[in-house]
Amino acid sequence: MIRYLGKRIIFMLISLFLIVTATFFIMKAVPGGPFTSEKNVPDEIKAALEAKYKLNLPLHEQYFNYLKGVATWDLGPSFTEKSSTVNDMINRGFPVSAHLGAQSLLLAVFGGIILGVIAALKHNKWQDYSAMVIAVLGLSVPGFILASFYQYFFSIKWGLLPIAKWEGFEYTILPSLALAASPMAFIARLTRSNMIEVLGQDYIKTAKAKGLHTFTITVKHAIRNALLPVITYLGPLIANILTGAFVIERIFGVPGLGREFVLSITNRDYTVIMGTTVFYSIILVVMILIVDVAYTLVDPRIKLADAGRE
Repeated sequence: MIRYLGKRIIFMLISLFLIVTATFFIMKAVPGGPFTSEKNVPDEIKAALEAKYKLNLPLHEQYFNYLKGVATWDLGPSFTEKSSTVNDMINRGFPVSAHLGAQSLLLAVFGGIILGVIAALKHNKWQDYSAMVIAVLGLSVPGFILASFYQYFFSIKWGLLPIAKWEGFEYTILPSLALAASPMAFIARLTRSNMIEVLGQDYIKTAKAKGLHTFTITVKHAIRNALLPVITYLGPLIANILTGAFVIERIFGVPGLGREFVLSITNRDYTVIMGTTVFYSIILVVMILIVDVAYTLVDPRIKLADAGRE
């Protein structure tokens, strides 16, 4: 296990290095600059601003300076929000995004697993058809359309929930539902198909023949094996929820890091774009590693296979 973790950490560092390098050079290749605006800026002021932020240095020096900043977790200043650095914006916005993401993740995972298990246990019955209709709708309708739909009915028409902002638990419900809809639908379909396959295995039939209760068979034997593909999906799911939150946070006025990222693109705030990209990349590769390790906790066969190779 230690050898495996060491290899994965090395691959993580290589991946992050490539992501940082690609992000830097792509942003430098984009036409315009952080001080490009509709108004004509005098050349003297533009040169002074570039000198202040060290943008007048040769490209390779800027690259090495940025690598040094990433290594020391100093992502630089914001070009548009003069009083804040990129680190300040991440520290301010990420807890909100993490709250929204964690709430959406719990809804997606538990809601999807419950729907999938019910659909599998009631295969080809109305419960199965109802769960799959919900799953198809969740996969077919984009999150921003659902967000507008929720705002219209639950806020404007029925007045049950606030339409936007982030001032209490009731403000988190609609954005969480909009963000969780698509992954919950995918998990429901994935759980259903795997549960149907597992329920047809010989050891499940043996457990039924011994007279075990359906609840015991489902919880102790079937779900554990059926959840392995769901665990595999958790890494990309977290990345999907975080990136999907960009639009959802903008629609609901959530003061998270996703909204800062969207605004930085509009304002050509390159350091914020690069900093948030690197930050989300770190989260993605770390979560993929955690998911791989979680595999060994859910399926002991994987742990034994690793021990045999060592």
